[in-house]
Amino acid sequence: MQSLPTFDLVLFGGTGDLAMRKLLPALYRRSCAGQIDAASRIVGAARSQLTREEYLEQVRSSCETHLGSVFDAKKWTQFAEHLQYVRVDAQSDDDFGRLGELLRPQPQRVRVFFLSTGPDLFAPIAEALARHSLISPVSRVVLEKPLGYDGASSAEINERIGKLFPETSIFRIDHYLGKEAVQNLLALRFGNQLFEPLWRRGRIQHVQITVAEDVGVERRAQFYDHVGALRDMVQNHMLQLLCIIAMEPPASGAADATRDEKVKVLRALRPLTGRDVLQKTVRGQYKAGAVNGKPVVGYLEEKDMPKDSSTETFVALKVQVDSWRWAGVPFYLRTGKRLQEKQAEIVITFEDVPLSIYERPDTPHALNRLVIQLQPEESITLSVLAKSPGHGMVLKPVDLSLDFADAFKTRQLDAYERLLTDVINGTLTLFMRRDELEAAWSWIDPIRAAWQQHDERPKSYTAGSWGPAAASSLIGRDGFAWRNEL
Repeated sequence: MQSLPTFDLVLFGGTGDLAMRKLLPALYRRSCAGQIDAASRIVGAARSQLTREEYLEQVRSSCETHLGSVFDAKKWTQFAEHLQYVRVDAQSDDDFGRLGELLRPQPQRVRVFFLSTGPDLFAPIAEALARHSLISPVSRVVLEKPLGYDGASSAEINERIGKLFPETSIFRIDHYLGKEAVQNLLALRFGNQLFEPLWRRGRIQHVQITVAEDVGVERRAQFYDHVGALRDMVQNHMLQLLCIIAMEPPASGAADATRDEKVKVLRALRPLTGRDVLQKTVRGQYKAGAVNGKPVVGYLEEKDMPKDSSTETFVALKVQVDSWRWAGVPFYLRTGKRLQEKQAEIVITFEDVPLSIYERPDTPHALNRLVIQLQPEESITLSVLAKSPGHGMVLKPVDLSLDFADAFKTRQLDAYERLLTDVINGTLTLFMRRDELEAAWSWIDPIRAAWQQHDERPKSYTAGSWGPAAASSLIGRDGFAWRNEL
């Protein structure tokens, strides 16, 4: 694999959950693969008063926990040589001065500032970097979601950071776009002739996108209660997946060619406003139940949770894309916490044959379906009808499956491995452009406003279920069902 250019990566929030669970293990793997040269540095920056040795011990413990048998003590020693730690409080100019002392000797190397913090700190950190002359012509800033809490706060962050970094140096990260199955969805659509004639109204009956989690809010209670499922998952992950499904073929593989087409999809989304929101959305909140055979508390009983919270932990929506390709084809989106199992998938259901001349099952699952599984395993499955063994022409569904682990013997890159290497290489294709983000917020904000206007409180659902019964009714009114219900 091609080596990365020499870089300094400053990880703000370097002791946080994302850094320890995802980012540092991803960088460890790239070090083990030989992509990171000896001169590159990874600098943890956080408010904790730690020595370098104490920070290394935390990182090592986290890598051992999250990598399991993959962790190698000898390779850890090599990776540890890249690691530094600097105490940085976003409100302290003196702390940024110490960071500057570490970075200034190498002004020409690629310099990445990864802001794994709350969005309220994005602009202050960037402005402090500018005051201390730490932003070089080859600097890049990575903004972790959520980028603001609504369109107005997002616009303010983008405006302030846009004064310091050019758009080509701003990487708004969405780790779903780094998943192998999402990459293969692009390859499936634009690298093969087979599906393109079918990828449209008249051939596709409806599309489902599900991102289900079996965990609760865990240690993110205070953060999550100010965000909710609509902003935490739909505004970014799910709309990005919808864009990849619905976009027109880009003119080239260039970053802006792909992002131009995604923006068109977001601008073609039919607005959901006023009472229309009550008909085409469902919001829920989990109550006590059992997940994986273990009892769990309800959302309002979670630690540090306000007892009168009306924050949604589940959302289902019926979405329509008003374009010639997709007019009349419904897209159903759902996401939630404390659902029956961890699952992320895209289900594309094709229209039935106009005239069936063979005996076949009289059930909804007899239709052709393309299922792109994103988690827990990544795979693509095409369901077709084939002759059942025996006398006569009786058809039954069979699956044609592509399991990436079986098909490709080399290890797949974790999403953050791919995205971090793209940042260091300056490749923008898998990152959101400012106008994408603005278009997404302009569609999301009226939904939240309508919930507040009509005092639409979340419907209760039992932890360990698939969400409120109203979500089944939402899709059932059109004669369809969620795949897990078939």
